[in-house]
Amino acid sequence: MNRLFISVEGIDGAGKSSHIDAMAAALRAVGHIVCVTREPGGTPLAEQLRALVLHTPMDALTESLLIFAARRDHIVQVIQPALARGEVVLCDRFTDATFAYQGGGHGFDLDVLGTLERWVQMEEGGALLQPALTLWFDLPAQVAAQRLTGARVPDKFEAQPQAFFEKVIAGYARRAALEPQRFARIHADQTPDAVRAEVLAALRKHGLLPA
Repeated sequence: MNRLFISVEGIDGAGKSSHIDAMAAALRAVGHIVCVTREPGGTPLAEQLRALVLHTPMDALTESLLIFAARRDHIVQVIQPALARGEVVLCDRFTDATFAYQGGGHGFDLDVLGTLERWVQMEEGGALLQPALTLWFDLPAQVAAQRLTGARVPDKFEAQPQAFFEKVIAGYARRAALEPQRFARIHADQTPDAVRAEVLAALRKHGLLPA
C-alpha cells in the first residue's frame, strides 16, 4: 500500500464528494501536491466507460468488466504516475465500491471480483495496489434516499431502491472488516462540521496532516 493513496467511499447521498475539495485544500495547505480523481473515470477512456456503466442497462459481469477496464486505464495513466511523483492521490471511490455495488448490491460473485482485482491492480514485484487509507462515509440507506430526493436526475444506481443500498452498505462493511487497518469509518449522519472533523482526524492519524 502506498501511504499517499487515499480513497473516499460511500453510498450515493453519503456526502463524501462535498468533503473532497476541503480535504484536498487541507493537504495542499501543509505542502502536499494533491491529485484529485474519481472512479469510474479519471481519464478520457475511463470517463467514456463511466457513462456506459451509469446509464446503460447491462448484466453484473459486463458492468464489472467495464469498471475494471476503466480502473486499469486510470491506474496506468493517472494513479501510478502521480504516486511516483510523490503526490497524494485522493480518489473518489476505488475497488471497494465495486465489491460494495456489484458484489453487495447486485450480488455478483466476490471470487470473480477478487480475480479481476488481482489482474488489474497487481504491480511489479507482486504487490496489490490499494489505498493506504480509505475514508468510508457510512450513512443509513434511508437517510441517503432522503438526501437524494429531487437532487438531480438520477443515474441507474441512484435510482435503485433502498434495499439495494442496504446491500451496498453491507458490502462496504465486509470490506472494512477484512482490512480494518485501512478503513476509517466516517459517521456521515452528522452536521457537515462534525463530519469534516472526523475526516481531518483520520488524515492526522495517517500522518498527512500535523497533529
